[in-house]
Amino acid sequence: MKYSTLGSSGLDVSRVCLGSMTWGIQNTQSDADQQIAYALECGVNFIDTAEMYPIPPNDETYGDTERIIGDWLSRNASKRKDIVLASKIAGPGFEYIRGGSEISGNTIPKALDDSLLRLQTDYIDVYQLHWPSRSTPHFGTHWPNDLKPTAVNTALERDTMRDIVVAIGKAIKSGKIRHWGLSDDTTWGIHTYINLCKELDVPLPVSIQNEFSLAHAKDSPYLIESCVFENIAYLPWSPLATGLLSGKYLNGGRPKGSRWTLGHRHGLFRDTEQSQAAVAAYCQVAQKHKMTPSQLALAWCDQVDGVTSTIIGATTVTQLRENIAAFDIELSEDCLQDIHDVFKQFPVPF
Repeated sequence: MKYSTLGSSGLDVSRVCLGSMTWGIQNTQSDADQQIAYALECGVNFIDTAEMYPIPPNDETYGDTERIIGDWLSRNASKRKDIVLASKIAGPGFEYIRGGSEISGNTIPKALDDSLLRLQTDYIDVYQLHWPSRSTPHFGTHWPNDLKPTAVNTALERDTMRDIVVAIGKAIKSGKIRHWGLSDDTTWGIHTYINLCKELDVPLPVSIQNEFSLAHAKDSPYLIESCVFENIAYLPWSPLATGLLSGKYLNGGRPKGSRWTLGHRHGLFRDTEQSQAAVAAYCQVAQKHKMTPSQLALAWCDQVDGVTSTIIGATTVTQLRENIAAFDIELSEDCLQDIHDVFKQFPVPF
């Protein structure tokens, strides 16, 4: 396993980050125990979760993923120091999560304490803002005029962000979190938080996690450049585009128990004619170079300059084994050219 430094945190994290959002609906406690054990055996030391997990989110299972991790930690307390544990506070939109309220100086203390209780730990290594209060170009809203930045009250937004930074600073001083980061945010969000942290003498965010894959590479080069230059770790989530790039959804395929058979808040917006054509072409490239489509997509993501650690998820240890093995694959120049040829045909397939 290879490791990278997590932004300005000084923490060394594995190039593979074990995602956990299936634990609690698609996976049981026993499944999670097996996945964690295998990941640790492979050298993975980075685990990502969130208070709103598992996915799809609902009132009945809210917080269960953190509880599953907490159960594991309660039985493996000696390993806590060896794990970089990241979690996320939910943004607005879910009535059953603090009445659907925004992330703020008032909501952070309770959300953090509740997460610590569920996780059965005294601290979270990286506490992340799951999404901003303002709408951002994620989840299929990245096309021109889907969002109108001219309608955003930036002064009000900065005030909200300033309030968040103050609360994060207090949480760091209390020892409840070691570092903090962003998720589903933009270049403007990154730099505004950096400026506010400098203004308020609060440690800078150390990371951001956004959706990034062969099918959704809009953060390259501009946002990733900002991350590199500002020493903020870039953590791709959904590097397989919710399983699309594995090829299992080709020609209308819906394997039993797979993500696309479950509810989706934003719909199956990734399932387009262009996406299907792109995946079919990537599957041919993978076959030519003797690897699975999933390994092709993950190995490609790992070699993108500026990527710190890629968040992967699996519902079986067999899938996890296949996915982790991808990070030992060095793509040849010939393979990279074949990938690039497909990518140029389908740069924004959904």
